[in-house]
Amino acid sequence: MAMASCLLRTVAAAAAADGSQSFNPTSYRKRKIAVKTLKSFQIPLPYCSPPHLLNPPLPEVRNQAMAKENGGSEEPKSQEIWDFARVLWTFLRPHTFYGTLVASCSLAVRVWTENPNLMKWSILTRAFCGLVELLCGNSYIVGINQIYDVEIDKVNKPFLPIAAGRITRKQAWVLTTSFLVIGLSTATFNSGPFLSSLYCFALLLGTLYTVPPFRLKRFPIAAFLCIALVRGFLVNFGVYYASRSVLGLPFQWSPPVIFITTFVTFFGLVIALTKDLSDIEGDRRYKIITFATKLGVRRLAFFGSGILLLNYVAAILAAIYMPQTIALDQAKYTKEAASSFYMFLWKLFYAEYLVFPFV
Repeated sequence: MAMASCLLRTVAAAAAADGSQSFNPTSYRKRKIAVKTLKSFQIPLPYCSPPHLLNPPLPEVRNQAMAKENGGSEEPKSQEIWDFARVLWTFLRPHTFYGTLVASCSLAVRVWTENPNLMKWSILTRAFCGLVELLCGNSYIVGINQIYDVEIDKVNKPFLPIAAGRITRKQAWVLTTSFLVIGLSTATFNSGPFLSSLYCFALLLGTLYTVPPFRLKRFPIAAFLCIALVRGFLVNFGVYYASRSVLGLPFQWSPPVIFITTFVTFFGLVIALTKDLSDIEGDRRYKIITFATKLGVRRLAFFGSGILLLNYVAAILAAIYMPQTIALDQAKYTKEAASSFYMFLWKLFYAEYLVFPFV
């Protein structure tokens, strides 16, 4: 019966092409309705018109229809997964994520390269767990900040997921709580009591910074001290302590670690001071007092740059002078050592003029 219907449609199409009067559009429409009920030919209805039936590419049509049907179900799923990954990455605030990752890895590698004979493969597992702790803690702090700053972010940072409506507050709470639970669980089983307490203290500061009624971000000095303390001192001290601990070494400050901890702490002060430069509009609207709202963008930018310049100058001078000064001290300030130190100063004097044309 199905073959007969298709044959009749083909004859009708041929008659219409020849201008024959025997072609009846009404009967054609009736036959077209009958074609809809066919189950043996899985051909899309647009391909059942007379021109296609005169030269029907059945294999191609069938393959296209099947490919379209299969692709239509898979493509949206993969796109949804990709969109969620991008939203999650934005939610994690990548610049803070990178900062935690680079700082922790660099400090750990420094300790391990100084003690290569103590390295074991099992240490890498504990190190990875420690990295998970830090990244989860960082994600919790930036996440809870976005949850409580939705209205401000709609003005200052409308691209953030909650402010942009990409995720709901409920979904953000699920993500943030998950990071908190994973971080605390990993710290409990992977780190000792001291490091776990230090980790909880950092999370507490991040919570007090954002959550009412404390909301320390309303007070400029308290806000930038929280950021500088966590980002500068606690991360460096904690990672250095943990790296020596897994090697079975007691804690002991070393000049390089003192240098990087001091440098990054002052750098953290500058970050804390300047982080609100682009947020003045929303902070003023919601009565959040920051150094940017009090001093203005221009003055704060120059002030922060000045601190950063002094920080770099001090770092350069320390890197140049301290080794020579330590060498002089170890030589018990003998005449030869003092002469060598003095001549080194003249070499620096020459170097200043050699570098000057390129400044």
